[in-house]
Amino acid sequence: MASSVTQIPPADRAVAAAHFESCLYFETDCWDVHDAMSREADFVLLDVRSPALYARGHVPGAVNLPHGKIIESKMAVFARDTVFVVHCAGPHCNGAHRAAAKLARLGRPVKLMIGGIMGWIDEGFQLEGVALIA
Repeated sequence: MASSVTQIPPADRAVAAAHFESCLYFETDCWDVHDAMSREADFVLLDVRSPALYARGHVPGAVNLPHGKIIESKMAVFARDTVFVVHCAGPHCNGAHRAAAKLARLGRPVKLMIGGIMGWIDEGFQLEGVALIA
């Protein structure tokens, strides 16, 4: 008897390859962002959390723009072909998805950093502006 995992068999290898390769058009991970930012990043990392959360600790070099504030007039300071990588708190938060959808609707190239700030911390990378709670 098949388990709940194999009851529906894995996709054909060509279908699986196409699916997983297509994910890479939409997502990147913390490791790749960290690596790129340690050199000369060819994208803008947008932290789409609230200014208060950003102030408590953020990825070095990230620009804070809450997803609710992403509108054309705010984006006008960036060249039209600027690639944005968005992140929020982590897998329990959909702020990065909201931001990515808004940027895409504005015609801006965008990827989502999977894992968000929690993924960044899990990888052992440092935050800047960390405020300790007494």
